[in-house]
Amino acid sequence: MQSPRISRLLSTLSDRDLDDFWVSTPTPLIEPLGDEQMLVTFLWRGSATSTRAWWGVDVPLGQVPGTDLWHGSSAMPTNLRTVYCLAHDDTESSPADETGTGPSHIDLGNPHRIHFPADPADPADSDSWLSVLELPAAPPEPWTARRPGVPAGELTDVVLPSAALGGDRPVTVYRPAGTPTDGLPILVVFDGYAAQHVLRVPTILDNLIAAGRVPPMVALFVSSFTGRRERELEPTPPIHGFVEHELVPWARTRLGAGTAATRNIIAGVSRGGLAAAYVGLCAHEMFGAVLAQSGSFWWPQPADGEPGWLIRQITRSPIVDLRFYLDVGVQETLPGPGGAPNQLSVVRQMRDTLTRHGYPVHYTEFIGAHDYVNWRRTFAEGMLALHR
Repeated sequence: MQSPRISRLLSTLSDRDLDDFWVSTPTPLIEPLGDEQMLVTFLWRGSATSTRAWWGVDVPLGQVPGTDLWHGSSAMPTNLRTVYCLAHDDTESSPADETGTGPSHIDLGNPHRIHFPADPADPADSDSWLSVLELPAAPPEPWTARRPGVPAGELTDVVLPSAALGGDRPVTVYRPAGTPTDGLPILVVFDGYAAQHVLRVPTILDNLIAAGRVPPMVALFVSSFTGRRERELEPTPPIHGFVEHELVPWARTRLGAGTAATRNIIAGVSRGGLAAAYVGLCAHEMFGAVLAQSGSFWWPQPADGEPGWLIRQITRSPIVDLRFYLDVGVQETLPGPGGAPNQLSVVRQMRDTLTRHGYPVHYTEFIGAHDYVNWRRTFAEGMLALHR
């Protein structure tokens, strides 16, 4: 399917027409199709063997013969929000900067982008950027931007020695503005640096607390370094031991927070969502709720055992006093690592298993892929759902 604007351009193409079109056209092109769909056309000018729009979408671009113009179109739902970059010659890495150059890069014609800043405490981490595609009916994000007059909570970096994890662990503590921490509930969030700077959890908490939609709470942002993240966030005793025997006792002793277990929440995205569900189930005397976004419930990959380990444990274990918020993107359909089931199917399976065994589950599917540009909105929705 070809964009009507591209068809008109090609019918009278000259160098001047192409230059005028390029200067006057924001990218990507978005044109109505009807039936709650838009035709999205990605554009690029340059030299490559192959080019595609890639990450939350996968749209190949073709080169117009005799020119440096590349274009590719795809029908997409009008309520889509996702991320992408322009990747050349089979590159599968995210852009490292905003220059719009390199084997993969942002779309310079699109001013909307998301930054993944490198964690300064993680020597293996690095900056990355992606462009944001937001179609006209994409859901609003009422809680993710700082609101005028809303006081910001206090963020403090601490280092906790951890025998369970085998070394010191950086943790950032969020204290709500103007509220003593004694007696407050706690929110434990994995992938803590990204949760602060990409998911925008501190700002979301500021806004929700100021609006009276959630109670004041202490948040504990737990970071995992790049080289150890996948292993640390597996559903295994070390992460459980760290949270139950080191992190929560520290919060109770130092801050007086987290003493009422039913009010405490543990949260994470992707591999962190898997860890949150596992720790919540193991340490159910310390937590009342799990917020798991696009949880990697396929774990382990087939080469290491039968996928879906945590789901099977739920079927074999007594029910505990724990409620769940789960979400996943309808476009999370690529196979998991090593041929494991895709994220969409395993999160649905997790939902069904929890519900069948009597757990309260608030479940939602968003129009999008496996990315923070959706999780920052649904994190706020998850917090609201768990406090109704």
